[in-house]
Amino acid sequence: MEKEQVLKLLKELRPGADVENSSDLIGDRILDSLSLTILIARLDQEFDIEITPDDLMPENFATADTIAELVKRLED
Repeated sequence: MEKEQVLKLLKELRPGADVENSSDLIGDRILDSLSLTILIARLDQEFDIEITPDDLMPENFATADTIAELVKRLED
C-alpha cells in the first residue's frame, strides 16, 4: 500500500518524470533539494510519520521502493 501512495506523491510532485523506473531519483535529478523537502513534508502528513535528520540519507530516497520501506519502518 505504501508504495502506491509514494508513487502517487512522486507523480504529483514531478509530473512526467519516470518515477517508477528510476533507480536513483536523486542522481537522475527527479528529486532535488526543494522537491525532496516538499516530499518529506507530504510523507509526514500523508502517513502521520516523522522523518528525522537521521533518516535523511540518499539511500532512503533512491527509489519509490526505498521511500516506501522508510515509511513502513517509521509507521511500525
